[in-house]
Amino acid sequence: MNRDAALAGAAVGVVLVALLASVAFPGVLADPTEDDPVRPGPVRISEVNIGADDADVRGGTVTLSVDTRIEHRGNPTENVTLLVRAVDAESGLVETTQTVRVGTLRDEAETSVTANVTVEREGGYHVETVLYQDDRRVDEDGKTVSGLEALTPAYAQTDVRFSEGDALPPLSFSVAEADAGNNRTTLELAASLTNSGDGRSEDLRVRFVLRQADSNIVAAQTATDVGAIRPGRTATTTTRVTVPRNYNYYVDAVLLKDGVVVDTARTAANLDPTKRISVNETEEDVELRVEDFEGGGSDGRGEYTESPAYGTETSTPGFGPVAALVALLASALLARRWTQ
Repeated sequence: MNRDAALAGAAVGVVLVALLASVAFPGVLADPTEDDPVRPGPVRISEVNIGADDADVRGGTVTLSVDTRIEHRGNPTENVTLLVRAVDAESGLVETTQTVRVGTLRDEAETSVTANVTVEREGGYHVETVLYQDDRRVDEDGKTVSGLEALTPAYAQTDVRFSEGDALPPLSFSVAEADAGNNRTTLELAASLTNSGDGRSEDLRVRFVLRQADSNIVAAQTATDVGAIRPGRTATTTTRVTVPRNYNYYVDAVLLKDGVVVDTARTAANLDPTKRISVNETEEDVELRVEDFEGGGSDGRGEYTESPAYGTETSTPGFGPVAALVALLASALLARRWTQ
């Protein structure tokens, strides 16, 4: 028999056997990847950013928008989940938790995942982000947020504030009328307001309260509406009050928008010719801060610093002056012996 014909017949036989086996036993020629699945690609947190929209700031709470950038490489990765939680910076208690199911990541790129967490508008929080794949923690990151009380609620947002400066003080007064017979003095109060925003101001009102300096008794109070102030402009609103003469007063002014306090100012009115008072106050601005978690080294542990020990100077037992003299003599004798 021809050798080539025999080989061709054997090849045909192998093909026929394979076809018969595939029909008789389905799954014999199944894709091997079904038993040996593809390893999912790595995922990690590359960046975390936290913000707060003005519309999400309320009187008692604020909603923080936590934007987490997740980096994916390699093969598709399924069942990716992001956990975001806000932990009170002082008590360490978890304030709120939000879980976002990311699903399957296929592209070799970064994916932005946003989670909204609502917290009390005071103090600070550690905002932690934890990345899971198939319920297994694979990465985590976070930032610290502080000074939330500095955020202005949406209903009280305005760019108008009392003016600051020596040439144009926020509050001033002048004597409009003096009635010696009735022991009364009428003061004209003026409040200077500046609009540092981009829009016209509306629905503003200034309330004045005069308190006698020694007794703290409210001697008079009044309020006046503020007209519209154009952007970048400064306007002055005035009103009059009558108080007993020959006393000194603290003048407090409160700027309100729709009944909400947005700014305050104070000055002193010295009507007593024999005694004067002044307003001395120290103000500290509280600003919103967002910081990364602080860590000591690459492993996340804090650095250990050994402090030098301090104490009184004492002699070490066994090493006093006598022992030093004996050691010196012994060294001399030994040197002499070696020279001989």
